[in-house]
Amino acid sequence: MHQIFDTHAHYDDEAFDGDRDELIKSLPEQGIGTVVNIGASMESCKSTLKLAEQYPHIYAAIGVHPNETGELTEQDMEWLKAASAGKKVVAIGEIGLDYYWDEPEREIQKNWFERQLSLASEVDLPVVIHSRDAAKDTLDIMKAWQKESTGGVIHCFSYGTEIAREYLNMGYYLGIGGVLTFKNARKLIETAEYAPLSQLVLETDCPYLAPVPNRGKRNSSLNLTYVVKALAEIKGLPEETIIEETEKNARRLYRLSGQE
Repeated sequence: MHQIFDTHAHYDDEAFDGDRDELIKSLPEQGIGTVVNIGASMESCKSTLKLAEQYPHIYAAIGVHPNETGELTEQDMEWLKAASAGKKVVAIGEIGLDYYWDEPEREIQKNWFERQLSLASEVDLPVVIHSRDAAKDTLDIMKAWQKESTGGVIHCFSYGTEIAREYLNMGYYLGIGGVLTFKNARKLIETAEYAPLSQLVLETDCPYLAPVPNRGKRNSSLNLTYVVKALAEIKGLPEETIIEETEKNARRLYRLSGQE
């Protein structure tokens, strides 16, 4: 039996302060085999590393989310570079552009996005990309980086099939989560139909973006069964196939293929 691989979670978030240990320990017996916890600020990178040290089934991605880049320094980049050598660090992320919140200003976001892509090339780790309301600029930067690309995932993919095609052709994975179950998810459903299963991975972004029927509540990896069901229906495949294939994809993405 294959187990679900959650490629993007934030278990260091305060939403889990009440039951974090209990919840994380219970995941494997409830069908969740592996989780990658994702850093989004310098502080959360540190708490993410602690979680990965503490639990065998948790791995870490470290990087700084676009909205957190306002205060970044070169010293922070040095810290990330050193920390990325840790044996449970599997990616640089989440990094990218977010024009929905539009802060700090776009040039600052772009600068630190490019700097962290360079870091990923330097340390040879895949990237976890966050892109919101910034389709063109993100794609332009990713294309410019393609020669040095280390591969990666476009997390919480939210654009249409045109943009999806560009990323798929460049060899990226698309992260699919709870939004797939929302009534207004037409674009994502079209993308999930269009994209080959071999380039899709499952993710929660928990505690955010819980799928229907739990929309609006705290999300956790346990809700991925709803996403599996939705994706299985879209692809016309058994749920077990979806779990098995997306797990294999996630292991390829994060270069964990040889490890159980």
